[in-house]
Amino acid sequence: MQLATLRKQVDLDRYRDEELVALARQGGENAIRALIKRNNQRLFRIARAVTRDDAEAEDAVQEAYVRAFTRLESFKGEALFSTWLTKIALNEAITRIRKRRPSAELDELDAAANGGQVIMFSTSLTPPGADAELGRGQVRALLEQAIEELPAAFRIVFILRDVEEMSIDETAAQLALKPETVKTRLFRARKLMRAEIEKRLSSGFAELFPFNGWRCERMADRVVERLRGEA
Repeated sequence: MQLATLRKQVDLDRYRDEELVALARQGGENAIRALIKRNNQRLFRIARAVTRDDAEAEDAVQEAYVRAFTRLESFKGEALFSTWLTKIALNEAITRIRKRRPSAELDELDAAANGGQVIMFSTSLTPPGADAELGRGQVRALLEQAIEELPAAFRIVFILRDVEEMSIDETAAQLALKPETVKTRLFRARKLMRAEIEKRLSSGFAELFPFNGWRCERMADRVVERLRGEA
């Protein structure tokens, strides 16, 4: 497919996916870039959930884009373009780990591709600044580690449903599962996530609200001074 950069720069962010796809079919490089930027976050998260490796996930997403944009004629518009792309990226990621890591976990994911309580960590009210950014980074790291511990079949459902905020039906369609199966796996994923997060947090409980060092000594000094005054 020959690519052609649009001569006139236009704001493609306002275009609907189907409009961008039409331009991409004509070789519009700007439209392809816009579609890639629009879908990058979702595809990377999904590929990362499968491969559990940043570099390999990025490679899988790149290959998925190449496959998609060189075969745009196969996109019939029966589903959303983002849904079509997601399926390609998911299959590409699964194919990659099949080559290097045959396991029961992989079998669960392969079967998914072919045939509780919500944990919310809101940072919207956190004031800006270095401390706030550090806090968000720590929360993100905690969540990422907990997601890493989920079994593969639960991990991909959690990513699609709770991270990418797909509906139950959309998630079921992507993974070729029954909606009831998605609900069951999501419930178990959330339960496991909650348990893993509580385990990781509990080790730090002993360090909460420290009252030692100079604060402890100052308290002792004040009490002794009070006792002397009452003697």
